[in-house]
Amino acid sequence: MTATAPRPSATDPRPVALVTGGNRGIGYEVCRRLAGAGHTVLLTARSRQAAQDAAERLAAEGAEVHPLRLDVTDDPGVRAAADRVAERYGRLDVLVNNAAITYDTWQRAVTADLDVVREAAETNLYGPWRTVRAFAPLLRAAPHPRIVNVSSEAASLTNMGGGTPAYTASKAGLNALTRMLAAELRADRVLVNAVCPGWVATELGGPGGRPVADGAAGVVWAATLPDSGPSGGFFRDGRPLPW
Repeated sequence: MTATAPRPSATDPRPVALVTGGNRGIGYEVCRRLAGAGHTVLLTARSRQAAQDAAERLAAEGAEVHPLRLDVTDDPGVRAAADRVAERYGRLDVLVNNAAITYDTWQRAVTADLDVVREAAETNLYGPWRTVRAFAPLLRAAPHPRIVNVSSEAASLTNMGGGTPAYTASKAGLNALTRMLAAELRADRVLVNAVCPGWVATELGGPGGRPVADGAAGVVWAATLPDSGPSGGFFRDGRPLPW
């Protein structure tokens, strides 16, 4: 069953935001900040328990955060999550495609294990793609819809070098998807942008990076753009990056 969405209720003014991979790192901080900005936040994770635990920690701080199991590699599961959001809220104002895996520093393109590349693409590219497909009717039902694809400057063709082939190629694909979605959804008033949070000290990024709060700030900026804001762009800290 696909999600069908009525127009937003005038009695429920809080925008609804969904964050994939929201149980840790940048996603967790984005959930905290969007809740602080007045959003009802759906914190998703592959594990129902991981989503529940993270949402409870934020709720203890007074945030309006609700757990939702969503594995971006599971097509029926993504559609089921969209149906649950449609039934409860009737719309989705913000979709943050944050879930990502495999920063493969040990690989080079010329010798890469293509199974690793395929696995990375399943989460980093096809995951956001199937999530947008499932939630598009709910985004169209929102008054000010936004999609933020969390990308990386490693995906910039202008500055691209060698290394991390699975991560880099999948994020470059995500950037291409961002451009296509921005063009196709323009008539529906959906602003779609890619955001590089920079090298952030997370489980994926490793130690030594910038604080998580700094990386999350640019994602929240794109998620809360005014209607006159950009679409189809690639940004870090609110400033354009070269494609």
